[in-house]
Amino acid sequence: MSKIVIALGGNALQEAGMPATAESQLEVVEKTSEYIADIIQEGYDVVLAHGNGPQVGRIVIQNEYASAVTPAMPFDVCGAMSQGYIGYHMQQGLEKVLRSRGINKRVATVVTQVVVDKDDPKFKNPSKPIGPFYTEDEAKKLKEEKGYTMKEDAGRGWRRVVASPMPVEIVELDAVKCLIGGGFIPITVGGGGIPVIRNEQGNFVGTAAVIDKDLASERLAEDIDADALVILTAVEKVCINFGKPEQKALSTMTVDEAHKYMAEGHFAPGSMLPKVEAAVKFVMSKPGRKAIITSLDKAVEALEGKAGTTIA
Repeated sequence: MSKIVIALGGNALQEAGMPATAESQLEVVEKTSEYIADIIQEGYDVVLAHGNGPQVGRIVIQNEYASAVTPAMPFDVCGAMSQGYIGYHMQQGLEKVLRSRGINKRVATVVTQVVVDKDDPKFKNPSKPIGPFYTEDEAKKLKEEKGYTMKEDAGRGWRRVVASPMPVEIVELDAVKCLIGGGFIPITVGGGGIPVIRNEQGNFVGTAAVIDKDLASERLAEDIDADALVILTAVEKVCINFGKPEQKALSTMTVDEAHKYMAEGHFAPGSMLPKVEAAVKFVMSKPGRKAIITSLDKAVEALEGKAGTTIA
């Protein structure tokens, strides 16, 4: 039986054009769970990771707008909140589908901390926008009062930006391994994990940052010795010359080809690039490992080599 880490993209948790209510999101998660159950039914041991961009953004907005009534929570706490509620929805949705198919598997969420290096150079150049838009005056006030780094965002207003450091270590890794060993389907490193740094006493302290979900999933896949990393996104295959007349979808890609395409700028930094980077890093970590990038509805076929882009 193969052990695989599945990294779910935002489209697996929230549908474009649908209201961002709890009921709507649970409905989307139940649809997603049908595809995850298909993979489990094929005999794979599955560990789930997921994004949290829209969800944590809304939690930050709620905190900011209610700050006159109750103190706003720091960003790491907002990330923990999003992990909890997304995990809760995934537990409900996936267990419901598994029960309907007679599959005796339980699902458990681990609120997961991920260690980052306090000296990571990305802390010196925060670039990941979070939360609502502000006017220039509001942005200046937040910078003075709270020390936020604020940047103008493509003419739409000012936003708070945080760093996106590399994941170094998964704090709750042993707990995840225990769940796998006990036959559970763990949900972990949600939203890339809660970024923490070690202080002088060796204790973990939360920090305002966003860890890329795909890179955190790769760290997880390496650490649990997974056979494959499956990154699910909105498109079936990785493309070069995307959006151009000469666009070409790739069924396979070697590590050397991936490096070449990345150097040529074929993959967008905020979209496909981190997925390809994570896939390449995993494949290079140990002989025999493979990574797959594909859409949710093609996941089973991709694992059989009939769809998606396989990097090996």
